[in-house]
This record gives sequence, structure tokens and C-alpha cells, in this order.
Amino acid sequence: MLLPEEILKKYWGYSDFRPLQKEIINSVLAKNDTMALLPTGGGKSICFQVPGLILEGICIVVSPLIALMKDQVRQLKERNISSEAIYSGMKFSEIEAILDDAVDGKIKFLYVSPERLKARNFQDRIKYMQVGLFAIDEAHCISKWGYDFRPAYLQISDFKKLIPNVNTIALTATATEKVRKDIIDKLDLKKSNTFVQSFARNNLSYSVIETDQKENKLLQILIKVEGTAIVYTKTRNRTVEFSKFLKANGISADYYHAGLSLKERNKKQEDWINNITRVMVSTNAFGMGIDKPDVRCVVHVDLCENLEAYYQESGRAGRDNYKAYAVSLYNITDIENLETNLELKYPDPQFLSKVYQSLCNYYKLAFESEAFESFDFEIQNFTATFGMNVRLTHYALKLLESQGLIYLSDAYFNPSKLKIIANPIDFYNFQLRNPSLELFCKTLLRIYGGEIYANYISISEQEIGNSYNASFNEVLQNLNLLNKHHIVDYSPQKSVPQLGFLTPRQDAENLSINHKEIEQRKINEKKALRSVKLYTEQTAKCRMLLIQDYFDENTSKTCGICDVCLKMKRLGLATEQTNEITKRILNILPSTPSNLENKMIGEDKLLITKILKYHFESGTLAIDGQGLIYKR
Repeated sequence: MLLPEEILKKYWGYSDFRPLQKEIINSVLAKNDTMALLPTGGGKSICFQVPGLILEGICIVVSPLIALMKDQVRQLKERNISSEAIYSGMKFSEIEAILDDAVDGKIKFLYVSPERLKARNFQDRIKYMQVGLFAIDEAHCISKWGYDFRPAYLQISDFKKLIPNVNTIALTATATEKVRKDIIDKLDLKKSNTFVQSFARNNLSYSVIETDQKENKLLQILIKVEGTAIVYTKTRNRTVEFSKFLKANGISADYYHAGLSLKERNKKQEDWINNITRVMVSTNAFGMGIDKPDVRCVVHVDLCENLEAYYQESGRAGRDNYKAYAVSLYNITDIENLETNLELKYPDPQFLSKVYQSLCNYYKLAFESEAFESFDFEIQNFTATFGMNVRLTHYALKLLESQGLIYLSDAYFNPSKLKIIANPIDFYNFQLRNPSLELFCKTLLRIYGGEIYANYISISEQEIGNSYNASFNEVLQNLNLLNKHHIVDYSPQKSVPQLGFLTPRQDAENLSINHKEIEQRKINEKKALRSVKLYTEQTAKCRMLLIQDYFDENTSKTCGICDVCLKMKRLGLATEQTNEITKRILNILPSTPSNLENKMIGEDKLLITKILKYHFESGTLAIDGQGLIYKR
């Protein structure tokens, strides 16, 4: 049996482990349940892949994202390590073949989504597999107090009962102390060992810039900081807009979002990885699991909803440990928009009841109905029938799902995609040559607008049919015909979206909803948003320290390279003496100026004045109506 160091050298070519990797691996090999928190770039996958190769049997890996699964499987196969992934959209025969190979011991690593663990064929086969290790990646998804909760993660502990003698390793890059405790509890980790690496990134300089000219500021940054970069935006349209702006100004750039076809996403990603494209402008759909260590700059032109997401995305810069930059561009409107969106995510109980009642009416669900009944579901058609807002209804459905009342299939989140690939003149001439399709083509433009020329748009065949006054099959036939003539690129949904009821029909006015829990989640998200606001607007505390505080890491060591630290250095305030005096001042407050002066006798008065002036200007300190200096 090879030692961990020998495995690392043989398959990855490294001579030494990164901090904490060896300790985590030893814990796993000792058959302990283990939780590992390693920041982005800390090498989480090594922590289960190395012991997975040493232990007898297959390693089952739970991962929330198809792109992440595919990328890790590709990397393992490139190292001649047998691995496969099962995900939505695969043919039943493909899945069966992979499961057969897993039973026969031909696969070392099998990646699956948390939803797959509930599948009957998977549970039937697991009984015949020799499982050596159970790994849960992005484990923060199990916690309702985390930033990326996935209800299916809560059922992982039930699946573990099928492999009772197999130890578990849970991994994440971002989790507060509360979330870490929740992970251990929800996964039922027995006498687990927990390893937490410092969140500090010594080579990564964080900066925040307030500006109403984001395009120009972005251009200045990319001219100044050479090398590969990622630019994150909130919407698909903005990825296109910013990439066009950069290209028009001589920067090699492209855009990426989940609405593009798989072929197009893969091509764009490969060009960026191979340095054919320098800058990728993307939604948060890009970057997860991509092993490109030489990213020199990550710029957010829109604010993240929480520091977990921001830390993970910005942490994709400088993974080679050379100097890199993480920059956030914002204006006051950005914060207002985040606050508005948070309110929309939590519709009031009356609206939840209305959506549930409407679902029951839509499907003519009787009160004695069976649980687990499922139906084809088209959100556009559903909302049009009952005159409800699509966005608000989507959030209500997600809340009903999180409360265990309904479930939404993968297809609900992956609708059909369409893009007109012919230029406007060719599109017009095609209609002249095919008058029977003219009205259909105009219907597409009327519903989806000019953006359908620039981007892959999520479409609803049902919505098109309603507008065009045609059946679903006729719409399908027309779209396939346009696709055949290379007028459009049409990617149909892999399967019809399903909505299922997980309980017999309930009284809509008395749903079994934990409103207290939902309210607590909303409170937690508001706290997270306040942390984003504090991080963004303050100019008095080291940005790395603020991030470490957020993740409950107890330290007072400043990074020395963020915009705040550099400003303090220029003002002559970045010294140990300054830090100690600042701490003393803050501990005394609130206080009158005279009382503060009396308690600071013996200290450098000029330095105290400089410190107070800096913090007043930064907005950290203020004076109230009674003349008391206080911390904001």
C-alpha cells in the first residue's frame, strides 16, 4: 500500500502537501468522520481523493454542480484514475452502465448530486458496492443558515444508513462557526475531527472602489493589472455589455453564463484557460472547480449577497500564491437593490398560501390525494392562469420546496434555450421564402425581443404556443425546422419540468410551514447583507480582517496589502503602536473628549489626534448630541 506522499507524487506530481491536507488525510485514513474547511485554492479535493485511492473500494462524492463534477472527473481521468459522474440529462442506459461498473469495482470515484442519492436504482445498487469513503463537497449547502442551502442535502444522513460502516468527510470553503456546527449535526458526523485553515490570503490584495463609471474604472484596472482576469456581473445581459465594452477598448474578453449552449460554454472556457482569451466576464456560473492558478485579478462590478459568495469568487485570484487583486466596484444603488431583492425572496404567508391553493386548483388535487403525486409544470402557463408575477411565484415555490411540501425537478431549473444564429437580413429573407413560418418567427421576436440575437434565451414552448395559438407539438416541430435550416440554435429541455406534492393536499390557510424558521433565515440573510454593506462602505479596518471576523476567526493581524492597510501606511498609521492605541480608544468609548484625554494620559497626543481624525473621516466614529464620541 502506497503512503499518502507517494500517492500525491505519483498522480499529482507534488512532493509536499499544503497546510492541513496531511492532517485531514490521516484523519480519514484512521476511519474518523472528518470535516475540513479549506478556503478557495486550499486543495479540498486532494483531501478525499488521496485517501480514496488508498482505501479499498469506491469513493462516493456528493457535489451540487454538474460543471464541478465534470471538471473533477476530467482531471482524475487525465491522471489515469477511474472516475465517473451521474447527473441529470444522461440517458437511463448510460446511468445503468456506470452503476454496473461501480458494482463491479471498475470505478474509484463516483460523483453524484445529492438528489441522486434518493433514486431507487442508485439505492438498490449501493447495497452491492464496496464503498470505502463517502465525501460531501460544498457541505455548507446542508445548512439553512448558510448562503447556498440545498434541501436535498438534508437527506444525506438518511442515505448514510445504507452504508453504516463507511466514514464521511465533509468539505467546504466557506462556513461560519454556526454553519460548521450545523454541518456536523445534520450529517450526523460521529466524534468527528474538524480542521479549519485560516481564511487569510497573504498574496491577495482586496480593494473596494465607489464609482458611477464602472466600465471606465474596470478598464483602468485591467490596463494596470496585467494577466488573466475574471469579471463577475449579476445578469447575463451585463456579461455581454461589459465584454463588448472591453473588446472595443482593446482588451481580449469574452462572456459566459448558464444560458449558453454546453458546446459554447466549453469553447469559451477552454479559450480562457489556454490564455487565448484574457478576461472572462461572467455570472457566478463560471469558475467553480476550474483549476487555473494564474488568475491575477477578479473584479466584481455588482455586489454579492453575502461575504461567503464574495470570498469564494474573489478567491479564484492568485491560487499560484503570487500577488493578485480582488476588486469590488459599487455605488449606493447596488446596496439598495440587494435590500429590495432580499424582501422579494421571502413572500408573505398569504402569498405562499395563494400559490399552494393555486397549485391544488391547477391540478384539481383532491384532499384525499396521494403524497408524491407529480405533474408536468410550466411556470409561465401557471402564473398566466392565475395572474401572478413569475419572479415572486418562483420564490414562493422555492420556499414551499424548502418546507417539504413540494419538489421541483432538475428540468424546472434548466429550461429550453434558443438563439437566432442567422443575421437579421437572412432571418427576414427566410421568412419571405417560408411564409408559413413568418408569423411564428415574428412571435419569437415579439416574446423575447432583440436579445435573442445576442444570447441564448430561456424559452417556454408552452408560452410560445399560447401566443402563437398552436399546440406544444406544433411549436416543437417549427423550432426543430428552424434549427435544421440553421436559422436558430435550439436546445430543448432534457425532460418536462415536474412539480410533485410531498404530502397529501393541505388546507392552504394552515400549511405545515415553519414560519419561525423562515423568519430566522431571513434575519440571517439580512445580517449577511449588513456584513456586505459594512465590508463595502467602511474604510477604517483591514478588509482581510473583516472577512476573518465574519468567519469567526479570532485574529488581529492585518494583511498590509488591502486598500485600507495601504491608506493607513501612507498616513503613517500602520504601526503596532497605532493598533494598540486604537484598541484602547475603542475600549473606552463611548466617552466625552475630555474623559478620553484623561484616560489616555502618557500616550502620544499627536498620534491620538491623527487616529481620531482618520476614524471620524472614515465614518467609524461619530459624536452624538450630548458630545459623546461613539463607535458607529
